[in-house]
Amino acid sequence: MPLFLHEHLSEVGELGLWQIEEPEEWFLHHLLLSPIELRQLSHMKGRRRLEWLAVRQLVHQMSGREKRGAFIKDEFGKPHLQDSAYQISISHSDGLAAAIAAPVSVGIDIQKIVTKITRIAHKFLREEERASIQDETHIPHMHLYWGAKEALYKAYGRRELDFKQHIIVQPFSFNGQEGTMEGRVEKGNFCAHYRLYFRCINEFTLVYALEKI
Repeated sequence: MPLFLHEHLSEVGELGLWQIEEPEEWFLHHLLLSPIELRQLSHMKGRRRLEWLAVRQLVHQMSGREKRGAFIKDEFGKPHLQDSAYQISISHSDGLAAAIAAPVSVGIDIQKIVTKITRIAHKFLREEERASIQDETHIPHMHLYWGAKEALYKAYGRRELDFKQHIIVQPFSFNGQEGTMEGRVEKGNFCAHYRLYFRCINEFTLVYALEKI
């Protein structure tokens, strides 16, 4: 069972990573999916099925429960864990699944580092964010901005956000390893502030957000 990482966060909550190596049958045997979950899975194909199963196994092991809580989606498609006061967020990329759980609004994103990020940078980077990126580390730095905005989008959980207009990340320096940043979601009369944490793990960037209460 390749639970790659499981941390109790110093602020509040838990963080986990799962390296997906098991076949689909292993997850189906251990998860005991609800009828709603089985219907959701029936509409998926290929690698997406394994990633979908892995994040549920990861959250279950992080919870420490004997009986697994099913994933329930709200009206906006945001996942919640049945019979839990904690909010959750999940992500997956190229064989890794990530999850975070906390009693505050949270979001998480994991991305494999690829050069094609430069093609879409204009769609999510604000001028001040782009100006903070150094040439020698521009590829992973762009991924961290993208990951931060994905995490904030998930924490907000209500869709219809413009990544440049509504999701703002304070420019931050990047040393190639790990660090923190500040971000916020602003739309209409809504405004929420978050502290974000990031790290590079092998060929991946991991970013998660916790709302500041």
